[in-house]
Amino acid sequence: MADNKRYDSQLDGAQFDTLAVRAGHKRSNEHEHGEAMFMTSSYVFGSAQEAAAIFGGDQAGNVYSRYTNPTVRMFEERLAALEGAEQCVATASGMSAIFSTILALLNPGDHILSSQNIFGSTNVMFSKYVSKLGIEVDYVDLKDVDAWQAAIKPNTRMLFLESPSNPLNEVGDIRALARLAKAQNALLVVDNCFCSPALQQPLKLGADIVIHSATKFIDGQGRCLGGAALGRSELMEEVVGVLRSVGPSMSPFNAWVMLKGLETLKIRMKAHSENAMALANWLTEHPNVKSVYYAGLPTHPSHELAKTQQSGFGGVLGFEVEGGREAAWQVMDSTRLVSITANLGDARTTITHPATTTHCRLTEEQRLQAGISDGLIRVACGLEDIEDIQRDLSFGLANL
Repeated sequence: MADNKRYDSQLDGAQFDTLAVRAGHKRSNEHEHGEAMFMTSSYVFGSAQEAAAIFGGDQAGNVYSRYTNPTVRMFEERLAALEGAEQCVATASGMSAIFSTILALLNPGDHILSSQNIFGSTNVMFSKYVSKLGIEVDYVDLKDVDAWQAAIKPNTRMLFLESPSNPLNEVGDIRALARLAKAQNALLVVDNCFCSPALQQPLKLGADIVIHSATKFIDGQGRCLGGAALGRSELMEEVVGVLRSVGPSMSPFNAWVMLKGLETLKIRMKAHSENAMALANWLTEHPNVKSVYYAGLPTHPSHELAKTQQSGFGGVLGFEVEGGREAAWQVMDSTRLVSITANLGDARTTITHPATTTHCRLTEEQRLQAGISDGLIRVACGLEDIEDIQRDLSFGLANL
């Protein structure tokens, strides 16, 4: 690799926008300006002795791209810089980041206490697959700190939450939950997908580990899958061990795409938030909208707490219409510009019906406990002109 000492020194004390563009970049001997894409499965060693030293960890170097790749490492270092983490471990998806973290850090007989307001696939992972590892999982109201305290057991080793939640924008008190976790000698894990480090940095609020579905806002254009776990090196090295042995790895190509996404993250998150705020206000005034769920609204129960933890409110909101699934589907099917898809964090606005998509594998009782009604619609605001987004939604809303 080229001499990067002068380059790295320019990042001492650098601000978020600079880190998003420059952090982690290591130039090769070709002196390229953009990040290089190392599309290789393995690496060549100068001798058998060098191979043994690197494989054994006695000498630094790349071993195998399942867990050591220069392009993936650049992405990891950049995201770690933005989150204020000692180390980042990139994975194939956000779901694999969660599962790898649990597999690395918990044991049979341990207990996870999770908020009930989590992504449907995370709930299924906990109840169907994590339980096979002999790990208990219980659920509490994200917003009720007293409920968290009451539900902690002697074997609780992890508190897990999404904040803001999907899709109701409920917010957990990360500082208070961090204190509970510390008193229990448990880990506080926060899924930061909705805010990204551009709007919220949970480690600075006391969390131990941050999880990302990089597929969403970090990529920002719906191009590929990726995930990440971030925290102290002593914890993340255990997660690296899972990558080495199990292999839920991020590909070099996807890492290169994510690096490009990070360069514009803060600018995009500002635009997503502005569109979501304008849409939330517009929906609040619409006569055919029953409720709007967006933490940026002063009427949202989590508004004041969100202001203390977040620098913005993000691009995702929910709203409810009378008439259940039939009415919700009518609104969605009347759109012509907005994309009907369950992804979010895209430059293009997306719309979905959580009860029959993202949370469809939950029982009806579980959906109701999580506030997922049949009339609920989720919108992830993209970067189109807000008037065009509003006009597209107005066709279906006008006919309810």
